[in-house]
Amino acid sequence: MAFDITSPSGSAPAEGSASVSPGLSTDKDFDGEAFAPIYTTTVTVSGGTASHGRASGRARSGDGVLDLDLRMPAELGGDGRGTNPEQLFAAGIAACFHGALSLVARQAAHDPAAISVEATVAFGRDPEDGGYLLHVDLEVKWPDIDLAVAAPLVEKADSLCPYTKMALRGTPTSIRLAS
Repeated sequence: MAFDITSPSGSAPAEGSASVSPGLSTDKDFDGEAFAPIYTTTVTVSGGTASHGRASGRARSGDGVLDLDLRMPAELGGDGRGTNPEQLFAAGIAACFHGALSLVARQAAHDPAAISVEATVAFGRDPEDGGYLLHVDLEVKWPDIDLAVAAPLVEKADSLCPYTKMALRGTPTSIRLAS
């Protein structure tokens, strides 16, 4: 990913750090040569009254914790009265990047409490094939830390975050038609 490390005010914020223990379990981490899933989830989307998942669908996770209506945003001709895939993806990538940055901040003895990550996901036409593409912008807000200190931590978080890895190099995907 490309980085644009600038201060919203135009000046570098003051450096600040605090020693914080990670508080995250890494006992299930795997440092091997092959992909080893640590967590797997399944979400099923059905089409609803319009028989169209984006327009009137329902998304439900296998454990039932996620259970929501999907609706087209007003900008795509829908009523905008429900969430849409782009909002869900924005939440996922922002949360994952926030988690990765919080981890590397703690490892570098910085308090991640003030960090926020804003994800903007744009949906549009692919000029190459007329299909669709997503464009993602992440904005990290980390008050009271010197940009020169934060920049390498943001870069390290980018190399750890599976969502930004997916956005940069793709992700293995299989599509199977069930009988």
